[in-house]
Formats: sequence, structure tokens, C-alpha cells
Amino acid sequence: MDSGDAAGDRAGDGESGGTARRLAELAGRRAALAAQSSPERTARQHARGKLTARERIDLLLDPGSFVELDELARHRCTSFGMEGQRPYGDGVVTGYGTVDGRRVCLYAQDFTVLGGSLGEVFGEKILKVMDLALRTGCPVISINDSGGARIQEGVVALAYYAELVRRHVSASGVIPQISLMVGPCAGGAVYSPAITDLVVMVEDISHMFVTGPDVLRAVTGEAVDRDALGGPQLHNATSGAAHYLAPDEKDAFDYVRAVLGHLPSNNMSEAPVYPLPPGRSRDEVTEADRALDTLIPDRRNQPYDMARVVNAVVDDGEIVEVHPLFAPNIVCGFARVEGHSVGVVANQPMHGAGALDIDASEKAARFIRLCDAFDLPVLTFVDVPGFLTSLEQERDGIIRRGAKLLYAYCEATVPMVTVITRKAYGGGYGVMGSKHLGVDVNLAWPTAEIAVMGAEGAVGVIHRREIERAEDPAAERERLKAAYEEELCTPYGAAERGYVDAVIMPHETRARVASALDALRTKRVERLPRKHGNIPL
Repeated sequence: MDSGDAAGDRAGDGESGGTARRLAELAGRRAALAAQSSPERTARQHARGKLTARERIDLLLDPGSFVELDELARHRCTSFGMEGQRPYGDGVVTGYGTVDGRRVCLYAQDFTVLGGSLGEVFGEKILKVMDLALRTGCPVISINDSGGARIQEGVVALAYYAELVRRHVSASGVIPQISLMVGPCAGGAVYSPAITDLVVMVEDISHMFVTGPDVLRAVTGEAVDRDALGGPQLHNATSGAAHYLAPDEKDAFDYVRAVLGHLPSNNMSEAPVYPLPPGRSRDEVTEADRALDTLIPDRRNQPYDMARVVNAVVDDGEIVEVHPLFAPNIVCGFARVEGHSVGVVANQPMHGAGALDIDASEKAARFIRLCDAFDLPVLTFVDVPGFLTSLEQERDGIIRRGAKLLYAYCEATVPMVTVITRKAYGGGYGVMGSKHLGVDVNLAWPTAEIAVMGAEGAVGVIHRREIERAEDPAAERERLKAAYEEELCTPYGAAERGYVDAVIMPHETRARVASALDALRTKRVERLPRKHGNIPL
């Protein structure tokens, strides 16, 4: 008999039955549940640099809003000494509460109870709260800190990992799903967060890997550092498996709250709308607006910070970036324009000249599809010299993987607005939110260069023989480059054909973007009937 059963029996001593005994029994079980969170277990968790499951829930949710479900659930395993270890809750805390007054469902794995390992009852609790989230149309947040599958329960633990993945797939695009990695996550368990919309990791305490360092050492004989194999820096900057790296748990929960503030509760509702910032008027030209007129350098190859353009256009100059450390040559994030949430996609000339590569293409494609799933308009800022040219990119599949970005734009039915600030060359022009992909409103600055390629390469192809025959080849090349730039490296050829809806002064960008998004708020798109498309995965 475990402590919970004993507490319940003692509460009933001297009673022949009835209400009083039943009430006392519940009080006894609740006391046993509370006793599980002993100071010793909490201290051990804190010594690892981690908060407890309930502390994490308190950090995320509005104070006093959490309602726990299945707190008295216990596993039914009787093998390998498990019959003497039947804690209440079974290593996971599930329930619902509010974030900024809006309902969310969540579960937090409790490493202090059976190492947060997943067994049958543990899995049943998570599926139950996910089903509740789907039925009620609210986001679901997972807080992951687990030793993995509960070995003593055998294949049933593996089965529930697969069941959990199936729930995530069913919920994908229906309700927002966010995973917080605040401890280890290994083996098949990593595919559950990988399917969710956003994965947040915390410096020093988060790890994700399919094969752990001990197993790799046993198989290969090589010692592998835990962080190098699956640490938060790796997954945020290199693999792209995580979308945000938090310095500590508080920052991680703040980030999740910020993201939720931009998303609707489900795909049938609207994202929250906030009042315009004080003194913010569409018609008033601000200092930040005027600064855009002199932002683009005279030298075509000189970089500038696209963040200055984004910050001048969106409310309060604020953007909640997604994947800020991964593929920094493209910026993706949530922002607001006149109080309404938008998804921002922008080439970043400060990194790799803003050229598109495999990582940038996949990063932007996934973000656009997230925005489209939850009806957030996509606002694109373009300064792209094209796709990155290298043997490595070709071998690694830039054709297949770059096509994902094309597919994402073409598939999206939300309002879409594009602003071309400088270069829009070759395939980069077509891919980055061009009119030809179905974008609603395309704007260009006078500094926009919309062409097949830059003058240097174009002149070398078109006028090679003329340059070779010239008395002064260098001077002739410069003359021909200037003529090419004057005729083709402008926005006006595209404007004449309607590929650009307007050429605007940079300081007009904020007002024109706001006006376009306002006009597109009632956009409706009819699609041909089909089960689903076949994105080049």
C-alpha cells in the first residue's frame, strides 16, 4: 500500500461510511499529492538549474487561472517494482488556464516524479488535454522535461509517443501548438515537439537528440559532447529544429506569451486587435519614415539593415522574430500594423547580401505557411540578389528545397503585400512575393532594381565581344554597365506592365502598407477542390 492509499484509509478511521469519510478521503489524497512536491525534490531540480513543473505553469499563465486535470491519476504498472511507486499525477501536470485573459491548454512534464518518463497513464493525460484543446479551439502548450519512455511499461510507452504525434498532426493548422524544451528530450520523443508550430529552447538546460551521447559512444566508440550533439545553440543556429533560444526560463515563457498575443486561438477565430499606439497616424510622416529616404546606399553592394525598414513600418517598431539565429539572411517574425497582427518576411542585406539559400528558403516557407494557417497577412520586404550559387547548395538540394518557398507563397490565401527596396534579381525576384505568385499589392521604392541580373554579370554576357574589341575595355565596360542600369535596373519597367502596383517614396511605405492591408481585410479566395497539394518536402 502506498502513502496515498494509507492517507485515505487513515482519514476514514472510526467512520462507518457516509459523506464525512468520503470528504476526508479526498482531503487525504490531496495531501498526499501535495507531499510529493517535497523540498528535497524541488531542491534537486533547482540544483540542475531548472524550475519545477508547477513553477513553470505559474510563470506562463495568468495568476490564479490554472485548473488542473487528472491530478489523482496513477499508473497501473506492477512490473519491475513499479507497484510500490504510484505517485499521483504520474509525472505530468495537465490542465488549462489563461494567458493575457485568453484560454490555453497545457501540459508540463515533471522531472521530479519518475524522471518525467512517459507511460500509459502519462500519455492518456496528455491526449486528454489535447483533445480538450481541439474541442474548445484553444492553443496547446507543452513544457518538456523528461527522461523519455518509461522502460518498465514497455511498448505501451512507445505507442503513446506515436499517439501523441498523431494528435499534433490533427491539430496542425487548427490550433496553435508551442513546445517549450526545458530539459532533456531524446529518441522518438523529439518528433512530438518537431511537429508543433514553434519550439523554444533554453540555454544550458535544453537538449534534443534522436540518439543520445551514451548510445553513440557505445555504437561508434566516439565521445560526443551533449551540447554539440543536441544543445540549444546547435538547434537554433544550425539544424533549425528550434525557433527561439532563451537565456533562461523566464525569458522563454515571456517569448511564448508574446507569440500567443499575435496568434488567434484557432483557425476559425481572429488574432487579437490592439489599439493604435498613442500619436500614431497613418497620414503623419514621422522621423523614422523620413529616414527611409536616405537609407539605401549609393553603392549597390553596400549593405544596410533591413530591420530599420521593418521597424519604421510596424507598430512601435516591434517584431517578435522566429528563428532569429537560423538563416539570418532572411528575417521572419510577428508584428502589428495599425493594431492588426501580420507576419513579416524580409531579406537581410547585412547577412550574405540577403541572398536566398536552402536554410533561408525553408525558414521563410514554413513561416509563411504558419501565417496562412492562422489567417495572418504576410508582409514581405525584398532586397535579394538571387539564389546563392555554390556547388554545395546544388548538391544539398537548392532546387527542391528552394521550391518550398515558391510553393508557400502560391498556396497562401491570406492578404499579401510586398515592398521592393533595392535588388530583386533573377529567380529571387520571382520567389520573394512577386505579383506572379498571387501577391495582392506590390510596391517598389525608386531605388528598386528589378532585372534578370545585375549590371556586372549582364554586361559580361550581352556585350562580351564589344568589350573585347574596345580600345579601353575597362572604360567600355563601365559605360555599358551605366547604360544597362539606366534602362533595366529600375522599377519602372515592372510598373509599366503592372507587375508593381505603385512606385512610392520610401517615407510613404508605412501609410501605403497600412492602407493596402486595410483594403485586403475582407479578401476571399476560392480554391479548386482537392485533398491537399504535394509540397516538395
